[in-house]
This record gives sequence, structure tokens and C-alpha cells, in this order.
Amino acid sequence: VQLQAFGGGLVQAGGSLRLSCIASGGTFNSHAMAWFRQAPGKEREFVSVIWSSGVTRYADSVVGRFTISRDNAKNTVSLQMNSLKPEDTAVYYCALGRYLGTYYSASGYDYWGQGTLVTVSS
Repeated sequence: VQLQAFGGGLVQAGGSLRLSCIASGGTFNSHAMAWFRQAPGKEREFVSVIWSSGVTRYADSVVGRFTISRDNAKNTVSLQMNSLKPEDTAVYYCALGRYLGTYYSASGYDYWGQGTLVTVSS
């Protein structure tokens, strides 16, 4: 199984970016697809998750600004990020997990992408 994330870059505060992640090497209709992020010197933190049913959850810090979506036929998950803030600067990772336990815990996810850097300038 491989996950490839892309779409990161440099953006000014208030701007938008769209991240995408493509999963290959299997079928993932039973898996939750998620985004985590890790800022320099900080632990990896949960951003958002979407189940195959379309149910979503978000970290409080991104509610109303970020929107997660998935295309089950294409094994892709996307994260539309609007109203970006400097504190959103981080490496963003996509992840897949089937039996999550606690959906906001990184330990519940089985597969991880390589990460894509998002930098928000003030």
C-alpha cells in the first residue's frame, strides 16, 4: 500500500490550498482516510478524518476553515484549506486506517503518506 500526498506550498495568511492524497495497492472502501499535521518541534496532530460513509470529524482548530472529502472510486482524499493562518504551517500527512479505535490518535492508522509541506506566511 502506498499513499502519495501533494498540493502543499507557500501561501499568505488568509489564502487557500487544496491537498490531495492518492492511495494505491489495494481497495480502501472500508478504511477511514485522514489528515494529520506536524509543525516543527511539535507532535503530530489530528486534522480531519472521513469514513467511507462520508461522516467527517475535524480538529477544533480547523472547523469552519477546512473541508475533507474523498472519492472512493479513485481512492483519493482531499483537504480544502481556506482562511489559512501562520499556525497552520506544518507537514501534512494523509493516513489510512480500518479499525481506528480513537480516530484522532495517530496510532490507529495503518498506512501513512510521505507528507507535504504547507507554509503560511503572515
